[in-house]
Amino acid sequence: MLVQLSIRDIVLIERLDLAFEAGLSVLTGETGAGKSILLDSLSLALGGRGDGSLVRHGEDKGQVTAVFDVADAHPVRLLLRENSVDEDGDLIFRRVQSADGRTRAFVNDQPVSVQLMRQAGQLLVEIHGQHDDRALVDTDAHRTLLDAFAGLTEEVEELSDAYRRWKDADRQLKAHRARVEAAAREAEYLRASVEELEILSPRDGEEDELADRRSQMQKAERIAGDIAEASEFLNGNSSPVPMIASLMRRLERKSHEAPGLLEDTVQLLDAALDTLSNAQMEVEAALRRTEFDPRELERVEERLFALRAAGRKYSVPVTELPALAERMVAELADLDAGEERLGQMEAAVAEAKAAYDHRAAALSSKRANAATALSEAVMAELPALKLERARFMVEVKSDPEAATAEGIDIVEFHVQTNPGTRPGPIMKVASGGELSRFLLALKVALADRGSAPTLVFDEIDTGVGGAVADAIGQRLKRLSSTVQVLSVTHAPQVAARAATHLLISKGPVGDAGDKIATRVATMEPEHRREEIARMLAGASVTDEARAAAARLLAGEN
Repeated sequence: MLVQLSIRDIVLIERLDLAFEAGLSVLTGETGAGKSILLDSLSLALGGRGDGSLVRHGEDKGQVTAVFDVADAHPVRLLLRENSVDEDGDLIFRRVQSADGRTRAFVNDQPVSVQLMRQAGQLLVEIHGQHDDRALVDTDAHRTLLDAFAGLTEEVEELSDAYRRWKDADRQLKAHRARVEAAAREAEYLRASVEELEILSPRDGEEDELADRRSQMQKAERIAGDIAEASEFLNGNSSPVPMIASLMRRLERKSHEAPGLLEDTVQLLDAALDTLSNAQMEVEAALRRTEFDPRELERVEERLFALRAAGRKYSVPVTELPALAERMVAELADLDAGEERLGQMEAAVAEAKAAYDHRAAALSSKRANAATALSEAVMAELPALKLERARFMVEVKSDPEAATAEGIDIVEFHVQTNPGTRPGPIMKVASGGELSRFLLALKVALADRGSAPTLVFDEIDTGVGGAVADAIGQRLKRLSSTVQVLSVTHAPQVAARAATHLLISKGPVGDAGDKIATRVATMEPEHRREEIARMLAGASVTDEARAAAARLLAGEN
């Protein structure tokens, strides 16, 4: 509920801090005292339309802060969490209005969009007046109110889930059908491409392998001549090995004739022969390694060129050819098995739709029964509100072809204000005063279902008096047992039933008294009688008016 409203520099209000209690609170005061300013300020704090003209004359900006005590399970907390707004403890809505027309919105001191503030505000407060009965304008709201009255909210959520499953299955079917149809249009190209890629059989990493192998063979081809020349030098007719071997043998024979003179030379020549022998073997091995079949190089190059040609043809890198082949095979499989799969998906859609239709029909039947009960509940309230000749009807029209997540029903509140007249939509048929009383009867019938935790009624008792005003007061009092009710009223019968009575007045402020400001005072019990007497008698309060006021207050208990 709303626990506090603080206003700074808004129209005639310079500084105002109001505390609210549970139950019924009334705001009274003479015409022009500023009652509408309070409601405009509250609306601003709830995300209503801003306007630079709301700022008090001479000030750069004004602001309104509304504090709410909200249950932990209230939907507004989920909404704020989903939008990353801290929602611990009391919820503090603050709106800053600049004189240049700009506004800023805050929830719990976090900047938020005005749209989010408005969404959250609609979950917390409903403001109703003769010309602002938003709950009665939108037929979607009529359906929501009927569902709340009948306790069908959970079934509507289940129906929404069934609707979502049906539509998801339908979207998947349409997407698959589109793929199959596209594949069918390109069937010949697709089959030829799959056949070509299957023959080619590209492998992951094959291009790099082939490129490396070709590079090796090309390099070997270039250096094979040098290796062959080395081999010819070491192993051919001009090889130094026989000459060195002959020289070593001669010196070895002579070494016995001159001991200690030739032994080292012989050893070195022997080592040189061993090294040359090793060199001969290595050169021969290298020559063998450079040997390759020219036809292998041709095959490698042909394969590499074939892969790259396919890449160009299908406009993909060679590395993506295997994945392309898999996709084309899958598309061809979709085409080949398309009818069977389409049939399965069509069956799934039909099953999901049947489940939705079953739930929607059951919900529609319950709504029809609830419509009669709600009509009767509202009708029971009308005689006391001086609408005894009127009829209230809840029209439920079902159209299976107009299915939505909320069902197949269009719910609309109709009224007949006088016998013999044509019934019609409530917003078109009822006058302003009648509309307010119909709304009050509807809210009483709904009790705490389908309502925000705080209801504000702006002068819904205008143009009525006596017993009708008293009936309005009774019903506002009854409503206040389940939700917080704030009522701007000119009816003493309504004011007398309030738990909290706020008196709105305006007068001069400042030492010079050259400025006017609106004031709000919470009236003590001993002062309430005088205010209610003023409401009864007008400017001149008589003893008879005071006595009547006392009786009204006594009748409150």
